Amino acid sequence: MDQARRQLLELLREKSFRYSPDKPFKLVSGRESPYYIDCRPTTHNAQGLALIGEIFFDLIRDLKVDAIGGLTMGADPIAHAAALTSYLKGGPINAFSVRQRPKEHGAGGLLVGDVTPGDRAVVVEDVVTTGGSALRAVAAAREFGLKVVKVLILVDRQEGGKEAVAREVPEVEAVFTISDLR
Repeated sequence: MDQARRQLLELLREKSFRYSPDKPFKLVSGRESPYYIDCRPTTHNAQGLALIGEIFFDLIRDLKVDAIGGLTMGADPIAHAAALTSYLKGGPINAFSVRQRPKEHGAGGLLVGDVTPGDRAVVVEDVVTTGGSALRAVAAAREFGLKVVKVLILVDRQEGGKEAVAREVPEVEAVFTISDLR
């Protein structure tokens, strides 16, 4: 594991990972777990953003993609960090966000960003349990007209979500798993 990944893993352990065997956490999926991962303290941390941008850009730089994004709000800082890093390294990739609900005013729609139908895109997700949020983002991106070539996950809880996404997208990769955090 390279230095950037080691540093990001330590930040995730320190700021985003909780273990409570006596009082399990209720997850978005409805499941209960003794493990809780809230990536936002890490993905909104200055060092975390720099590390995420570097790591995620390195994972997509050779894919010839035009855009990176996912379901707001978990994917937003990841996509923005990777987009900024891509620009700084001379290979600009624009960011996009998928809203939770379509906007009822203005131009409306689910997807926002500097993207065009036909663009090749990577969908990102902070944490995957069942894969439902990532699949919603993939569906919205495709409906907009993007060609989703990969899904990148910051943390895979190893509960079948990555595999569910892999049935819909040609390439799926997790930077870390819950096993790495424990």
